[in-house]
Amino acid sequence: MDFALPADLLAYLDELDAFIAAEIKPLEQQDDNIRFFDHRREYARTDFENQGLPRHEWEKLLVEATRRADAAGHWRFSAPKKYGGKDGSNLWMAVIRDRFAAKGLGLHNDLQNEHSIVGNFPFVAMFEHFGTEEQQQEFILGGFARERRVAFGLTEPDHGSDATHMETRAVRETRDGVPGWRIDGRKMWITGMHVATHCAAFCRTSGKDGDAKGITCLLVPAGTPGMVVDEYMWTFNMPTDHPRMHFENCWVPESAVLGPVDGGLSIAQSFVHQNRIRQAASSLGAATYCVEESVKYARHRKPFGQDLARNQGIQFPLVELATQCEMLRTLIYKTAWEMDQLEHKEIEHKLSDKISMCNYYANRLVCEAADRAMQVHGGIGYSRHKPFEHIFRHHRRYRITEGAEEIQMRKVAAYLFGYLGPRKALYT
Repeated sequence: MDFALPADLLAYLDELDAFIAAEIKPLEQQDDNIRFFDHRREYARTDFENQGLPRHEWEKLLVEATRRADAAGHWRFSAPKKYGGKDGSNLWMAVIRDRFAAKGLGLHNDLQNEHSIVGNFPFVAMFEHFGTEEQQQEFILGGFARERRVAFGLTEPDHGSDATHMETRAVRETRDGVPGWRIDGRKMWITGMHVATHCAAFCRTSGKDGDAKGITCLLVPAGTPGMVVDEYMWTFNMPTDHPRMHFENCWVPESAVLGPVDGGLSIAQSFVHQNRIRQAASSLGAATYCVEESVKYARHRKPFGQDLARNQGIQFPLVELATQCEMLRTLIYKTAWEMDQLEHKEIEHKLSDKISMCNYYANRLVCEAADRAMQVHGGIGYSRHKPFEHIFRHHRRYRITEGAEEIQMRKVAAYLFGYLGPRKALYT
């Protein structure tokens, strides 16, 4: 067994560090851009008078950072080489995301809106596996050119984890001699609709509530009559780009179908594993940052004339967290490596439980670490002059999104007790 990270991966981490120092940190400091990361960050990022949406200046800065990263060959790292990427593996992406988040808040990697100079592109896999050649050209290459951006329209006001019970319906309808689909229903938490060019709307097209088969994905262009954003929902962590919206007599042509008719649920599940392992690595990195900053502060702070760190009441909670970080890092790296050894379609059947373990535990751990960091730092830790409240508010969402932790634990249980996965043969 060899747990050493590959030498070329370590070299690439050094290359990324040098790029951040040369290109990203100076950009972060110029024109008072640091306001997006210091105690002013929530106000600087949020247009409170415009539905709480991200300010234009904030999003413009993120685009500039990724433009520079793309020019340097980093932004598309995880994408296939034919689209200008480097075929970045799950292991390399996990290590990079862990290291980036462990650096703390910064323009290099701000996960409030999934920004990173080494991007994660779930829609590339979605269109590669399910799109027509025309759709691949339009949405993959168009996405990298920032001419296309697709919002993911799965969740509804009354249906989240139980997505197969969605109430949005699409029926075949011909208009002006052109065959297509009429959509009626409601959606919620459709992130990024304020800048999206399309919404990938998942609709029931056949079958009954709860059936996995009978769901179809339709690519609805922004501005299509009948697709209406009702309001942007303000959240625990601002700014917001998560609207409640509805479809009423909204029509799209047959060419809007992505993937097989009635087979859309597979599309929704196609990239969940890559997202979960990378997001778990980010939560791990942020948890590590909270622990390390707390250790530094405890050694520096001297109440009653001696290091705060001498108190076991300070030591032991941080020891617990540091131990959990080390164990989780091994599981995440190992699971990411195992994902790289399998065909994409095999991951769901052989590793889904391990990926869920990594994800739900990392998301819980970072919330505990951020809370402990606030406690160790006292009043200043509770203030916005430290990043811990921001880390807590951001990462708390992931105990709900990307699959609620209860749903992921249920997946682990199904594998553990042999209802799904490799152990199923033991009980049949």
